[in-house]
Parts: sequence; structure tokens; C-alpha cells
Amino acid sequence: MYGGYGLFSLFDPTFILVIIGLVITGAASAYVKSTYAKYDEVRSRKGVTGTEAARYILQNQGINDVGVTQISGDLTDNYNSGNKMLSLSESTAQSTSVAAIGVAAHECGHAVQDAKHYIPMKIRGAIVPVANLGSTLAFPLILIGVFMSWNQTLINIGIFAFSLALLFQIITLPVEFDASRRALKILGQGDLLDSEELAAAKKVLFAAALTYVAGAMATFLQLLRLVILFGGNNRRN
Repeated sequence: MYGGYGLFSLFDPTFILVIIGLVITGAASAYVKSTYAKYDEVRSRKGVTGTEAARYILQNQGINDVGVTQISGDLTDNYNSGNKMLSLSESTAQSTSVAAIGVAAHECGHAVQDAKHYIPMKIRGAIVPVANLGSTLAFPLILIGVFMSWNQTLINIGIFAFSLALLFQIITLPVEFDASRRALKILGQGDLLDSEELAAAKKVLFAAALTYVAGAMATFLQLLRLVILFGGNNRRN
């Protein structure tokens, strides 16, 4: 019998790794929301909205092939290099807060990366399909391997597939930090925010970056758990 396997056992000690990951990501999410909420109350002295700031930055950087649109949701802002569209959430697009301008500038940072053919961004885009496929297949492969009399080959393939998700998140880190760096540099050189407002925007972007770090840490802990439970011929009779 296969009693006490990690994913099935109520008293699996490695489950603490999952709990730690949830605590880390939960804390990071709470921090970014509280930081954004704090500086969303601070109106920029120029009075420009997130949408206006984004269009100004794109024009200032000589990027004329990227559109700016508003989407539903809260902090769902993103840049799509495939259709050259910068999407700002409702809480960002029409807000004149320092937080909104900072977030809009960050997404513009991604557009600048795309225009300058930033290599880490290209690599991240290339591995998205593989990482998504790996995340989808990882657990089914591991479970099939377990039920097939502990087929270590299938289990190892499943663990490797899951590791692709971690690889994607690791590559995402420099992309996100660089986008924020570019955003702050652009804001500092322009006339959208003064020095005090720029410092506030930096805090918002730093908090947002922590969510990516937390996500990578949580995925690493989950991968470590899979290796402990299923790697190295850890068969239990």
C-alpha cells in the first residue's frame, strides 16, 4: 500500500512548506494592497490620471505603436507585447493618485523593454507556453507515476514540469524590477511627479515587486516539497 504519501496524508510534515508559502504570499499581497491604498489617497499635484501619464510616457519615449486601454478589476494592470496594448485597471486609469501614476509608469516600463528588445523579457515570453504546460501536467504526471507502482520516471518528469513554473517566476523577477527602475527614471526626468511624490511611487512599486519575490519563494517551497516526497525513489510500501 501507499499509505502516508505527502499529498494524501493528513499529518504530512512537509505540508508546513505549503503553509509557509501561503503566509509569505499572503503577507506580500496584504502589503502591496495597503501600500497602494495609502498612496492612492495622495493626489498628484499635476492632477494627471494614470491613463494620461501612460500616454505621456509612451510619447516621451518615442513609442507610437502601443495603445492604452482601461480594463475592469483592481490592480489588474498589464502590458501585452503581442498586441502592443497597455491595459490599466479601473483603479489606475482614471485616478490622479501618486500610486496610480506609479503603476501606469511601471507598465510603460514594460513597453519600453519591448521597444528596446530587453532580452530577459524576450526569454520570459518564449517560455510562457512551456511553463503553463508544465504547471498543468506536473501533478497529473506525479499522481499517475504513484499509482503505476511508483513509476519514478513519470514522477521525475512531473517534478521537472513543475520546476518550469519556478524558472518562469525567476526570469520574471529581473523583468519586473527593471520595469520599475525604468519607470522611476522616466518619472524622475519628467514633470509628472515632484521628488516627494516620486519617493511615494517608489514605495508602491517596491511593494508590488515583493509579490513576485514572494510568489517565486512559494513555488520553490512547493517544488522542494515535491522533491522530498517523490524524488529519489522515495517509495513507501
